[in-house]
Amino acid sequence: MPSLWFETALLADGWASRVRLTVAGGIVTAIETEVPPAPDDARDQIAVPGLPNLHSHAFQRAMAGLSEHRGDGDDDFWSWRALMYRFVERITPPDLEAIAAQAQVEMLETGFTRVGEFHYLHHDRDGRPYDAPAEMAQAIAAAAAETGIGLTLLPVFYAQGGFGGGPPAASQRRFLNTIDGFARLFEASAAAVATLSDGNLGAAPHSLRAVTPDGLDAVASLARGRPIHIHIAEQTREVEDCLAWCGQRPVDWLLSHAKIDEGWCLVHATHMTAAETRALAASGAVAGLCPVTEANLGDGLFAAGAFIGAGGRFGVGTDSNVQIEAAQELRLLEYGQRLSSRARNILASPARRSTGARLFAGALGGGAQASGQKLAGIVPGASADIVALDARHPSLYGRSGDALIDGWLFAGTAGIVRRVWRRGECVVEDGRHRRAETVAARYRRTLDRLMTA
Repeated sequence: MPSLWFETALLADGWASRVRLTVAGGIVTAIETEVPPAPDDARDQIAVPGLPNLHSHAFQRAMAGLSEHRGDGDDDFWSWRALMYRFVERITPPDLEAIAAQAQVEMLETGFTRVGEFHYLHHDRDGRPYDAPAEMAQAIAAAAAETGIGLTLLPVFYAQGGFGGGPPAASQRRFLNTIDGFARLFEASAAAVATLSDGNLGAAPHSLRAVTPDGLDAVASLARGRPIHIHIAEQTREVEDCLAWCGQRPVDWLLSHAKIDEGWCLVHATHMTAAETRALAASGAVAGLCPVTEANLGDGLFAAGAFIGAGGRFGVGTDSNVQIEAAQELRLLEYGQRLSSRARNILASPARRSTGARLFAGALGGGAQASGQKLAGIVPGASADIVALDARHPSLYGRSGDALIDGWLFAGTAGIVRRVWRRGECVVEDGRHRRAETVAARYRRTLDRLMTA
């Protein structure tokens, strides 16, 4: 495996020039700065670490754009969910593999190098488990093997249809498990990710409305130190229903009834009080933010300024995959705060005045934590997951240091990501994934079938 040489690279301690990375077995083993390239080095211009995408529902990529038509009544998250449930009834394991591969290709082409797949489509179309409990998870892993993306698989425990043990709907039958059934699924999912070079496994109680307190404890016990992700406080109706059930808001209830620490990722956490915001920040858990999806679904705005100002950790995800672009998630995170506060550069700080650089560093560290990665960034011992930006792009030309990140996140357009390496292997060249055409052709065939089923 050749070494990689860059004119400038964003390392753990900041920007450096004339950087040479030695890679062995997919891992960065040595970093040299202010050195010339060796004859056999792969050379490029601007190197930044690949970002983790901490929250994805791969299958929803296939319905992106299909719900932008107003119904007879008010449209909101719940009406969108009903459409999603009808769509999900058609998907087979080969369909899921094709859709996931398309989504993962798009992630890699925009700078995401690992995905946290919050995976809850488990069973056959009639709700019966497949003979292989993790058949759908195996489809996700097969897509990751083809595309080369890093995978943190998060099998989801889903057991009820509402707070307090409400019965599930028939449309949720493909998601449902008993605790014993989920234990079998979890074990089989571990075998699925073991086929990958650096696959990680976590566990995901879907939400407080979908699991009982006993179920939540059971999932945490199964995780045994692995990442735990949960949807929480995404919608105001969810908060109201939780208050009616127990007299507490969702984040407040979770923090007071579960051992929330650095191993947890609370996805969305959109609707919190100031006290909940401070308490979540103090817990060390990651807030999993998905600004594009949250905007698309009309969820509301996360109080990012207060949370990050209190020391809170965060990462970003593409969630419904209605639009897949690393820069767009971070851009919209900042722009939402600007719109709500009518000010600018909200998420910068006196210590890190570049808004882009602070956003990028936060999403890199928080995303790695939530994905179960011990190391984040371009450092010895970390996976060689590197994004090369095009120095001649109009939004980057003539810039240096943190201004490169600002240019990418806030002014970047198509073509700004030039190459992407995953574990030292180039998977994106001139902005296109090496398997893009093959994956897209299979994806189109899959949609042809799903749209006429």
